[in-house]
Order: sequence, then structure tokens, then C-alpha cells
Amino acid sequence: MNMQNSPVTAPPTPKGLEQMQLPIVMMRDILLKTIFRKNVNVVSEVAEAICLPMPVTQELIDMAREQKLLEATGTLNANSGNEMGYQLTDAGKARAQDALSQSEYFGAMPVPLDVYREQIKRQSIRNIMVTRDQLVSAMGHLVLPNSLLDHLGPAVSAGRSILMYGPPGNGKSSISNGIRDALGDHVYVPRAIEYAGQVITVYDPIVHTLIEEAPEDPNALRRPKRFDSRYVKCERPTVITGGELTLDMLDLVYNPTARTYQAPLQLKSAGGIFIVDDLGRQAEPPQTLVNRWIVPLEENKDILALQSGEKFEVPFDTLVIFSTNFHPNEIFDQAALRRIFFKIKIDGPSQENFLKIFAMVARKRGMPLDETALVHLLKAKYPTIDNVYANYQPIFLIDQMIAICEFEGIPYQMSPDLIDRAWANMFVKDEHIVK
Repeated sequence: MNMQNSPVTAPPTPKGLEQMQLPIVMMRDILLKTIFRKNVNVVSEVAEAICLPMPVTQELIDMAREQKLLEATGTLNANSGNEMGYQLTDAGKARAQDALSQSEYFGAMPVPLDVYREQIKRQSIRNIMVTRDQLVSAMGHLVLPNSLLDHLGPAVSAGRSILMYGPPGNGKSSISNGIRDALGDHVYVPRAIEYAGQVITVYDPIVHTLIEEAPEDPNALRRPKRFDSRYVKCERPTVITGGELTLDMLDLVYNPTARTYQAPLQLKSAGGIFIVDDLGRQAEPPQTLVNRWIVPLEENKDILALQSGEKFEVPFDTLVIFSTNFHPNEIFDQAALRRIFFKIKIDGPSQENFLKIFAMVARKRGMPLDETALVHLLKAKYPTIDNVYANYQPIFLIDQMIAICEFEGIPYQMSPDLIDRAWANMFVKDEHIVK
């Protein structure tokens, strides 16, 4: 989707070791571990494995050679453009194994946390201006009152927290997904970041959707990559959690075997959206969950802790959307509600919008409309539930009638009788079951 915003500035490619801002021993050890584990032996292969430009990789290799950890094999590799081959010396193998015993991490060189902070500023969710047209386009499949877009638009453009509340089945989850689609553009996600010599992996193919780059000119093999390849170009991420969300999912995950960390969900969603669906269904009370978010929501930073107990700050650049079927006053105190910047009620549709949704769903499903059946639905059925309409009901009723028609072997149709049979499945009669 085309955004009315400037393209995100890509992270610049490092020009030399001095620009890396990583401990030199850490870089050397990742080089040795990668060569040891991946069995790469020419500069172009090593550079691709550790995600650094060839000149910077060559600097690292030269340094390891000076320390007698690597040696040239004295042979040119015909498959790699006649590049010089390299291999670990006995001392290099011993150092690689020792380094692996301290941390199993190898491959992409991590990005220092302070360097990543700068990239987050360049691609901040708060830099995005979403227009009404973009929201309408992203939510074209939903029938929404204009007043709802009046509230949603400023909330999304502010990049601040949003609480959507209201009765179930009225599209809060669909609206959240529509907001995600309206954001459009892309961000650069680091494969891993480094803090205090510790590696924290960030890129997660489950959360991040890779944007395929156009293939580069095969005749320009030595042309530098358009951005720092320690990052992956992705769509703005969306993390969706529901009743399974627990507080420890918002902490660093330590892998004691690999001795590395994995970023928590809110750091993986940097530059994008974190949706807490079905708030109130989690094991922890909503108040407790929101208390955990107070500092991030107010100060745009989060506090994480290493295994050692050392705490450090990471940027918090995420549009948080809370969605609940409860009234906010039932699950939050006023202090917590103040922390959530926008509160938007998502009500059921009016009768007019209900009929629009019904007609739209019927057309998509190939179900012909029948005036007698619709009048029966509106005049005989809805008064029994005080004429409370919900967005999920047209889909439910039409799918029920389709199932009945297919079972009975008759063409798709609606009638008062089919409406009655479909309606009977939408609600469970309140009765006592004798055990």
C-alpha cells in the first residue's frame, strides 16, 4: 500500500571495523565460530555468513591471521571467483571451541544496542501519518460508522496506546488487523543486537514478514548491498496475543544451552503493532498487565534484565492496542486508564449497517436475499434479544443456512423457516441440566 510518508532510511553499511562499535574479541570469536560451524573458507562466503561487507570481513580475517588463528590455504577457489581460501589453525579451532562453550551464537554479527536505537528513530511508528483514505482502504471489507474512523485515525497517527472495548463479536480484532494493514511501509529488523557482550536475537520469521529484494545485477558481484545486511527488510511487524499472554512473555528469554537471549514480544514488534486481544481472559489480571506497560507507554522505553540481574533500557516503539469485551471501569483503576491514551468503544451496528453487512456477506457467499425472510428476521427474531445487533451475526446466520441447504440438497436460499433453524444455533437456551 502506498504511504504518504517518506521512505524509511535504511541502516548504513559499516565501512570498517572501527565503525562496528562491538568488542573486537567478540567479533573475532563470532568469525571463528562461524567458520568452524559452517565450514566456509573464502571471504565472500564468510562475509555472507556473518552479514558484513567483504572489506570489513577481510579486516577481521587479517586480524585473525596475525593472531595465528587463521591461515591461508595457498589455493585459489575456482568456484568462488578464484578467491584465496582460508582455514582455522589448530589454535583457531581450539579458540572456536572455547568460544562456543561460552556462547553457541555464530553467524550474523549483532548490531550494538546504541546503533539500533538510531535505526528505531529513523523508522519510528510515531513518524507515520495515516490518512482517512488509507484507513478506509485498509478496512474496506468492514462496515464501520464514520464516527469510529474519526476516533481511530488520530489514535493510529499518534502511535500511542489504544483501548478498544465493547460487546463481543463486533470486529475489534478485525479493526486491529485493519490498522496494521493501513500502516503499509517497511522497517529494518536486526537479526541480533548486542548489549554488554550479550547477544539478543530479534529477527523472528514467525513475527516478521520478509520483503524480498529485487535481484541484484549478477554482473556486479562486488557491488555493496544497499543497506547493512545485519538487518532484514520486513513489513511493519504485528504481534497478536490473546488469553495466552503472561508477564514472563514480556521478559528476555534466556537459552541456557546456547547462552544467548531472545528478544521479548514487545521488542520484536518495534516499529509495528502489539495487539493484546481478549484482555481480561489472561491468567494475570488486566490491571497487572497494564502496570507492566506503564513505563513503556509513558516514556517510550522498556526495562529488561539479564540473567546476572543487570537491568538495561531498550527503545519501546510500538503501537499497543488493547481489546476487551469488558467495560474499562470493571478491569482498570483510573490511574491505569489515564495511561492508555485513546479509549474507543466498538458498538454493534445500527439496523441499517447490519443490513449492509448481511447483504455484503450474502453476495460473497452466493446466497440470494429474500425480503420475506429478512422481514421475519427483523420483526420476529431480533425483538427477542432487544434488537441488539452484532457484526458476527450475518456471517453466522448465512453460513448456517448454507449448511442446512447443502444438507437438504437444495439450492442456496433463505426463508423464514431457514432463518428460524439458523437462529436456534446462534444462542444456547438457558436451562438447568440434570446431572
